[in-house]
Amino acid sequence: MLGGIYKKILDKLPAGVFVFDSKLKIVYTNAAFRRSFPADAKKKGALKDVLVCGESACGTGGNCARCSFKKVMTAAVQTGEEKSATAEVKIARGGREDVLSVRIRVFPMEGKNGLFLGLTDGSYRSEAVQDMLTAQKMQQRLLPVGKKMGGVPYSYMYIPCLEIGGDLPDVYELNGQIYGILSDVSGKGVSAGMLSAFVKAGFDRKQESLAEALRLLSTKFAELNQDERAYITLAGVRIDTKESKIRYVSAGHNAPILLKNALGINEIESPAPPVSNWIPDFNYEEREFPFEKGDLLVLITDGVTECANSAGELFGIERAESVLLQSHGAEDFIAKLKSALTVFSGGKFSDDVTAIAFDL
Repeated sequence: MLGGIYKKILDKLPAGVFVFDSKLKIVYTNAAFRRSFPADAKKKGALKDVLVCGESACGTGGNCARCSFKKVMTAAVQTGEEKSATAEVKIARGGREDVLSVRIRVFPMEGKNGLFLGLTDGSYRSEAVQDMLTAQKMQQRLLPVGKKMGGVPYSYMYIPCLEIGGDLPDVYELNGQIYGILSDVSGKGVSAGMLSAFVKAGFDRKQESLAEALRLLSTKFAELNQDERAYITLAGVRIDTKESKIRYVSAGHNAPILLKNALGINEIESPAPPVSNWIPDFNYEEREFPFEKGDLLVLITDGVTECANSAGELFGIERAESVLLQSHGAEDFIAKLKSALTVFSGGKFSDDVTAIAFDL
């Protein structure tokens, strides 16, 4: 339809350009238009595929009647005249909806077999949303993969309260020992996401001693020259299956490590300040305790214990322990905890909610 030279020219325009036919099938989009939508959006095809609105078929979904984009295009097709409007477009991103405000003008293309030319300006507003989506995907790549490490099954949940979270679970193996790290940083949103990425990069996975890795992280944090409002809390464990021992550190992590065994549940806490500029050069210590086959080890952030319901009541450590007592393994615990928190809060979380569980 369009020659290569014209496509190159249109791709240089800052405004979005698209071409569609009388059946509302989009046959061309330029680079600026595509930047307004997720990376997996189609360059052409059905409107739902180009906008990535989350509907299974155009015109049949719950959002279709409210689709301003579709209304403007339909009006131009029906009248054969130029139409313009400010379209509020709902775009599905990461399990939630974003609303983009786009000014759109549609022109009939004379002698072009019923094709229509659409121009959008203001679509640049959504590029910040696209950047946020990119950051989300980058953060997702920092999360653990798989369900077993070194023969030890594990499960975790990570529910950020905003697009970018400040919690970071991590699981890895070194010298035959399995490590579980759960960190929580100050703030929310992008700044918290950047600090959690710093934790991922700054926590030395080659250090067998968790205390030494935490000391090095503290030294690197000091080099960031953050103010007193910035801090990192962290709980870390290393599981030695040969000696049946768990070694652990804690840095300001106000939710304890939980161990479920035949006698019930133990809460393991280690008073120590978070990684911050408050107490420089703090000497973190690694401690240990035994475990037996069949025990269940859990790390949780304060987003679990401080999750609030509509009345302002907190979920608390007691409810978390009650869920643990009813659980039959790591995966079962994570599923039950997620369900309990969702019911308790009505699905509205004011903080990141993260937990890791290990079947020992």
